[in-house]
Amino acid sequence: MTRAPAARPDAIRRHNLSLLLREVHRHGELTRAQLTQRLRLSRSTIGALVAELADAGLLEERVPTGGERAGRPSHLVGPRPNGPYAIAVDIDITHVTTAAVGIGGTLLARHLVHTDPAPSPPKAVARQVISALHALSGQVPAGSWPVGIGVSVPGTVTRATGMVEFAPNLDWRHERFGEILSAAVPDGLPVSIGNDANLAVLAEHLRGNARDTDDVIYLIGRVGVGAGIVVNGTLLGGHDGYAGEVGHNVVDPAGPLCHCGKRGCVETYIGDNALLELAGRRPDPNGSPVDAVFADAADGDQVALKAVRDVADALGRAIASLVNVLNPQRVVLGGSLAHVYDLAAADLTQSVQHHVFTSSPKTVELCPSAFGEDASLRGAAELAFASVLGDPLLGRQG
Repeated sequence: MTRAPAARPDAIRRHNLSLLLREVHRHGELTRAQLTQRLRLSRSTIGALVAELADAGLLEERVPTGGERAGRPSHLVGPRPNGPYAIAVDIDITHVTTAAVGIGGTLLARHLVHTDPAPSPPKAVARQVISALHALSGQVPAGSWPVGIGVSVPGTVTRATGMVEFAPNLDWRHERFGEILSAAVPDGLPVSIGNDANLAVLAEHLRGNARDTDDVIYLIGRVGVGAGIVVNGTLLGGHDGYAGEVGHNVVDPAGPLCHCGKRGCVETYIGDNALLELAGRRPDPNGSPVDAVFADAADGDQVALKAVRDVADALGRAIASLVNVLNPQRVVLGGSLAHVYDLAAADLTQSVQHHVFTSSPKTVELCPSAFGEDASLRGAAELAFASVLGDPLLGRQG
């Protein structure tokens, strides 16, 4: 029988460095004692690992002050304020948001650009991102350095190649956006691209409203609707990596025309344009008509409130179908769907319970996103951090 080769000490050390950095990245500042307990390593090993990560410029240690406990306090280990940062990009039909995010998920700076009413071509979006990079570089703490760029796109993405296969609301088909952006980025920063809902559920599962469950669905509502799905703690990608495109499930072939070219897609009943149609409003590239509908509904406008409740009923049917297939513990609602939950939670819950297969009142938990409109942006940062978290010495300063 052929035996697997023994792990080399250097490989073990790098693995332990990764474990420690990931623990601080997820939970924030921890004491050496907590790290010893969580990672089940000796105190001397933890001390050596922390020292190496501090020398690499990734973490810092400090001695806590105050308190009444006797004896020498355990050192606190946390992200270095002027350490590495990820560049996160969230592309939507109405705007491009770019942010610098530090280890631990700290938002250091952000840059928002409202785009033209007509969908922007990939090269134009790449130029907007490059412009934002220059703006962000002047806002981050002195001495900080970028480790990569993560991009969230509302469409199907082939992660390995950075190809955006289909983003109907952007009017992108088979666009090599990863190559386009990589060619324009200075200093050869690595670029990674993912689907917006998939990235949002990763952010929620890491440190948001899904951090305590391993079976969760994140539904994002914008002009389009998508789902990010975690099953047994693992993101569900599907055979080609396109799982979660629930917004383009056809519920009525004779229904409203969708951006994708079909009729009666789910997003034509619960997306932003559906809400505007029900409220008798028109899309306005110079304003925020969807926000206005929610504000009016909150103020008691009956037409706006009925529109929100109608969307809640349709959303409940969509959630029930997903629950019947996947049996998640929790469904997290993001984008405009979070506001639907805030204003019509009772209607939404009733619709889910009416249409789901089982009649148990504990069928599924519903809650809004912990990060609001920034969930996909924060997930994009995780893409950019992936290589450094996997091998921290790759992200050392300089």
